[in-house]
Amino acid sequence: MALVSRLFARSATGALTLLALAGCSTNTDRNLLGVITPYRMEVVQGNVVTQEMAAQLRNGLTREQVRSLLGSPLLMDIFHADRWDYVFTIRRQGTAPQQRRVTILFDKDRVASFEAAQLPSEREFVDSIDASKVERRAQPLALSDDQLRALPLPQPSKAAAPSVGASGPLRNYPPLEPILAR
Repeated sequence: MALVSRLFARSATGALTLLALAGCSTNTDRNLLGVITPYRMEVVQGNVVTQEMAAQLRNGLTREQVRSLLGSPLLMDIFHADRWDYVFTIRRQGTAPQQRRVTILFDKDRVASFEAAQLPSEREFVDSIDASKVERRAQPLALSDDQLRALPLPQPSKAAAPSVGASGPLRNYPPLEPILAR
């Protein structure tokens, strides 16, 4: 009996050691044995600036007008008071990480120039962060004539059929509200 318990203890220790080593491995997918994926926190920072928003920017706008269009900037450097940086980063499980930057330079509280890399449209942005997109074939909502003809005809029930009135089978339901005596 002692031999069996020692064998069990050794095999359990070996299994735990292998499991611990698998957890320490440097797997690029960060999966445990290819089955378990640890939760990764979604990190969203900054302001989303789309093509539609950037199209409204123009030279001469005041700081308040820019703030109402794009929101408060993520970076307002005290050493560069005439520069606002709108930086957006997102790291979401199942999607590629994204980073964008829009820089606005002011001259006497008016937009002097702005620079933005390639910005997505609103639809492109929503599509890029949608991790639940799965390629599915749309199911038809109606049957074709051939499919309707292929269906079996309904057979009458052999159970005792209730009496049928002009508007369908008669049913006896209790009243929804109690009937008050007058």
